[in-house]
Amino acid sequence: MTFSSEVLTLEVHGPIATLWLDRVDARNAMGRDLWRDLPLAAHEVANNPEVRVLIIAAKGPHFTVGLDLKQMGGTLMGGGEPRSHAQKSASMFQAVLDMQDAISVFEQLEVPVIAAVHGYCIGGGIDFITAADIRFASSDAIFSVREAKVAIVADLGTLQRLPRIVSPGHVAELAFTGKDIDAARAERIGLVNEVVHGSAEAVYDKALEVAKEIASNSPLVVAGTKKVLAFNDGHTVEEGLKFVAAWNTMYLQSNDLVEAMTAFMEKRSANFTGS
Repeated sequence: MTFSSEVLTLEVHGPIATLWLDRVDARNAMGRDLWRDLPLAAHEVANNPEVRVLIIAAKGPHFTVGLDLKQMGGTLMGGGEPRSHAQKSASMFQAVLDMQDAISVFEQLEVPVIAAVHGYCIGGGIDFITAADIRFASSDAIFSVREAKVAIVADLGTLQRLPRIVSPGHVAELAFTGKDIDAARAERIGLVNEVVHGSAEAVYDKALEVAKEIASNSPLVVAGTKKVLAFNDGHTVEEGLKFVAAWNTMYLQSNDLVEAMTAFMEKRSANFTGS
């Protein structure tokens, strides 16, 4: 593994990778190094054929307190050497696009992504976890679409992805007020799949349990299922049915299918290879 970062730690154990937010002294505030390194970490995962699931978690007492305004404030104001207003606007626009891409790459991974959240998950943290496929939270987790309180329209994915996860009324309340909600409410509205009572370690263990269950299935099928689910967004049921029919036409006759049938007949667990 060639990936290295001062604010992220990537661990791979067999078919399961874990990307740790690891800037504990700053409560995992999302600064320049993070935005630079996130796509590199995603690229490392995408190019490792052994990885079947990615867990996103955090070291320290909090998942993330959101955007590091001290580091990123100048960037968002189009700062730097003296330039025209147009040049500053163009620079700011590109900076936002780059940060959007740094999160979108995780949604675009072929492998499922599980977020394990504890402590604060604020602002950019919501952008990040809404790009995951599955979300778990510890009972002490606090969530906030905080941007309205710092005079920013949330622009890194929350307003686009959150409405596909929770109902419009909840999205509007959270985005308009910037209020904090606890883990119990996050579970009630469907922002997280389940609240795990206990520490950060407990919620990570839950994510790991589900990751192992996913990793035991055919990686071809899991990747295909993720592709089909993603295709459904913005398409009719009829279009979705044709897409999955085409997908299975290409991939159904796999070695994994033969292994599944053989394992069933032999009354043993299947050993899928992704071929």
